[in-house]
Amino acid sequence: CCPVYLGGSSSPCGIGTNISTCDQLRCTACDFRVSLYNDYKWDQSCDYLFFRNNMPDLNKLRAKMIRKKGSRAYACQCSWRAVDELTDLQTEQQLRWVCGKH
Repeated sequence: CCPVYLGGSSSPCGIGTNISTCDQLRCTACDFRVSLYNDYKWDQSCDYLFFRNNMPDLNKLRAKMIRKKGSRAYACQCSWRAVDELTDLQTEQQLRWVCGKH
C-alpha cells in the first residue's frame, strides 16, 4: 500500500488505495499489529497505559469504545485514532503505522 490510507467503516478494507484502507497495518514504534473496529470511536479518556495494558483484548477495550456509525477505531499498544473519512496516513505525523505487507 502506498500511500497508506485510514478510513471510516464505509471504506472497504484490503490493499490500500485512494478508495480503500489498508487492513495489515503495523506500528514501527511498538511493533504491534494495528487493530481496527468498525462503527466505534475511542473515548476521550483513553491514554497510553490503557492501550498498553489492554491490547488486543477486545473485552477490555470495550470499556472505552463508543458506538459511532460510520467511524472506525484503530489502535496498537502505543497509539490510537478514530477516523470517519478516508485519510492519508502521511497527514497523521505522530502515528508510526505502516503497511505490514499483503
